[in-house]
Amino acid sequence: MTVKLTRFDAADYLRDEEDIANYLSDICEDGSPELITSALGDVARARNMSQLARDAGLSRVGLTKALSTGGNPSFATVAKVASALGLKIVFAPKVSDANHG
Repeated sequence: MTVKLTRFDAADYLRDEEDIANYLSDICEDGSPELITSALGDVARARNMSQLARDAGLSRVGLTKALSTGGNPSFATVAKVASALGLKIVFAPKVSDANHG
């Protein structure tokens, strides 16, 4: 029996703002800038990269490059993308296992 596999793309599962907010919040738990950039790229693809770039005041090519693998967007770009998605960036204290005792 042959098993057919398809490539997983998180963008296929980001149907609404709640899905997007939960996805990005979960990704931010890791704290990896590369992972956060990749997740923003997933969201951008789910929400139409061209329209998101226009809403953020960026070029589509620039946004695609910034959010691609190896991209290194500035904080200003991340903030513009978040705003264009109708999201806000929130900072909260880290909760470590030592605090759960």
